[in-house]
Amino acid sequence: MSYQDVFVLFWEQVKVSVQEGRFAKLTMAKTIGKLNFKNIFIRPVYAEDGFKVLLKFHYRSRETEDKEEVLTLEEAFVVLKSHLREPFLSVLLFTTTKDVIFKINKKGAGSITETLPSFHDVTQAKNEIE
Repeated sequence: MSYQDVFVLFWEQVKVSVQEGRFAKLTMAKTIGKLNFKNIFIRPVYAEDGFKVLLKFHYRSRETEDKEEVLTLEEAFVVLKSHLREPFLSVLLFTTTKDVIFKINKKGAGSITETLPSFHDVTQAKNEIE
């Protein structure tokens, strides 16, 4: 199964965790090479107009300012999908009941594994963009 198909299955778990109020955080990590681009983080934002996420582009260099934007879950999916494999090889979903790890191997195949939860509570991101 292609990594894109496996990522769609992974994203279904993200949506379920949001619907059940268990979504704590999502991180894209493990880049190919030593790029200035270090991580992408997603934290929940419960706004008056429904559930949103704070998407943060985090850079290694202190000279490059991190970028943040508030998006819907579907908008975040499009952004994350565009960064799969180039440059990120893993996506970690942290929920209050389990951690779900999506990885792409050297041959381009995707896999999903689950571990015990790292977070026990959901902490909403501070929306400083408004």
